[in-house]
Amino acid sequence: MTTTATAHLPVVVIGAGPTGLAAAAHLVGRGLVPLVLEAGSAAGGAVREWAHVRLFSPWAEVLDPAAEKLLAPTGWTRPDPTAYPSGGDWAEQYLQPLADVLGDRVRLGTRVTGVSRAGRDRIVDADRDRQPFVVHFTHADGREDRVTARAVIDASGTWGTPSPAGASGLPALGEKAAADRIVHRVPDLGSPAVRARYAGRRTAVIGSGASAFTALAQLARLAKSGDGAGTESVWVLRRTISGSTFGGGGADQLPERGALGLAAKAAVDDGHAEAVTGFRTQAIERTPDGRVVLVGEDGRRLDPVDEVIVLTGFRPDLSFLGELRLGLDERLQAPAALAPLIDPNQHSCGTVHPHGHRELSHPEPGIHLVGMKSYGRAPTFLAMTGYEQVRSVVAALAGDVEAADRVELTLPETGVCGGAGVFDDPDTAPADSGSCCTAPEPEVVQLSTPAPGPVTDSAKTAVTGG
Repeated sequence: MTTTATAHLPVVVIGAGPTGLAAAAHLVGRGLVPLVLEAGSAAGGAVREWAHVRLFSPWAEVLDPAAEKLLAPTGWTRPDPTAYPSGGDWAEQYLQPLADVLGDRVRLGTRVTGVSRAGRDRIVDADRDRQPFVVHFTHADGREDRVTARAVIDASGTWGTPSPAGASGLPALGEKAAADRIVHRVPDLGSPAVRARYAGRRTAVIGSGASAFTALAQLARLAKSGDGAGTESVWVLRRTISGSTFGGGGADQLPERGALGLAAKAAVDDGHAEAVTGFRTQAIERTPDGRVVLVGEDGRRLDPVDEVIVLTGFRPDLSFLGELRLGLDERLQAPAALAPLIDPNQHSCGTVHPHGHRELSHPEPGIHLVGMKSYGRAPTFLAMTGYEQVRSVVAALAGDVEAADRVELTLPETGVCGGAGVFDDPDTAPADSGSCCTAPEPEVVQLSTPAPGPVTDSAKTAVTGG
């Protein structure tokens, strides 16, 4: 709710990733003042941490229209819409120029530590909606600061809070003690130091999504290279392998995603990766020589490995939103109205009903979680989804409810959505894994998908850290 007393205040956007910067562009286009608070030292801080990974969405699907409009007068060159950028390309050729255009509306090195209502903790009702938001943050040098806002758009993503190896959602026993042997990111095997860490060694890859596919494909490639003799992989899955395990293949409307699943399948079929199914990690133990052993809840003990790559998804950091009244789904930690549309326990594909400000609203008016963070623990987020979210949210903040309610996006179907729940048992999954999710007919033209390009290593669905 924006009152006369708060109308002059900025809209604080948390995170200068793809969705956060798109939100700022839409705010500028609507005549509202954005203030973007980014914890990193450059725009797209999270994206830069996977700069070596290639997206499986082309440039046409990772550029926001409002952002392009803002960039056009600067002489910015639009990338080839059919090409597939890496995370580094996305950051340098799009996110950084966009942040530069926004200028001092983007503050780097500012980590948000708390959001509340001025003078009101979450208990107080009196005159609550008339108070501005107060956002606390720390500077890179440790100084504390605060700013007031008419509304808050949290596009901080989930990159900083990866899920653990433990199948219970908690770290496996010994996981923290074995931290020197564990990474939660797809390793950059183009780096000599990182390559040396995995070459000729046995590595466990825990996870069943696109990031796990990428790690398996890259380790298989390393095993076939001149300096990778003896490289072995153990693919640890909590579910069994079925026809949908490797995604949509040639039927996937995002061709690079389909190719990625096929590359992971080839790694298994060619003997470069040993698949261990139905394994739920309970403990990680150290051997006398410093290697690690994965122990399952069923008592199984895998052969020792040198390294472990844990790619079990991400979860939102809600700690700094504790004084706000959020309406979150108890399972996914996503907005309550959005959760049924993205719940991997119910969906066997990534087609998501178009959604906007209404599905992203909370009991606390004026706060919106957008981008990857809006999905909570659900997988398969697309950049296009985030751009549509902020278009709708900003329109609502500007008072244009008609535009906010209008659907302006149709997503390409995924091959399979993955996740937990019924997917642990392929016999309980819906028979049609290609187009299980229905949605009303969109009001505008569907975004097109280009013809398949060359196979690339891809670990992202154009997902964002904000």
